[in-house]
Amino acid sequence: MLPWTTLDTAILPDGSGTLRLKQRGGEFSIMLGSNELMNSRLSGSEEALAGLTCQRLAGRPRPSLLIGGLGMGFTLRAALAALPPDAAVEVAELIPEVAQWARGPMTPVFGGCLDDPRVTLSIVDVAAAIAAAENRYDAILLDVDNGPEGLTIAANDRLYGEAGLGIAKAALRPGGVLAIWSQGPDHGFTRRLKAAGFATEEHSVRASRTGRGARHVIWLATRR
Repeated sequence: MLPWTTLDTAILPDGSGTLRLKQRGGEFSIMLGSNELMNSRLSGSEEALAGLTCQRLAGRPRPSLLIGGLGMGFTLRAALAALPPDAAVEVAELIPEVAQWARGPMTPVFGGCLDDPRVTLSIVDVAAAIAAAENRYDAILLDVDNGPEGLTIAANDRLYGEAGLGIAKAALRPGGVLAIWSQGPDHGFTRRLKAAGFATEEHSVRASRTGRGARHVIWLATRR
């Protein structure tokens, strides 16, 4: 078996850790310490995040989406495949190196999706992007951590608390969807979504598009 090679590293903005981009043959992995945040072979649940959300947006004219976290582009690619030509997709990525990797060693994984005219990529904290918007998005998709807790960046906790959910709700248009990816269930977060006034669905999906691998959770929270 081929060994893993570390291609590059990126220090987290708060200095709390270092991301490592690794490659083994045609496979890529992004690690934080001993935690694998993403792997190019496991895209099923990230694609489901986009697919389930876009199903809820069917028929909306000129849908506007905000995706928090570029990752390996799986959510973005799946959204573009499901959205109409007049859609607008903003991607907020906090770590500049991740965007550089997308146009560098991981170019084959991204398949040119960043060059789609519907896409705008910004190096910005997604929480700031949400706070600056009001009644703007048909959907906000968050995949910036391993769930509704700040594993990668502790400050991300503010996205999932009562105040953060209220800000996200205000950034959505009526009937808009807040979609959140998680490594596993969190019943307390489900209760917070409902308390914030969202109509809430919880979906269990497989990590792999083959229907195998770990089960992840996606919340779809619709602004009433």
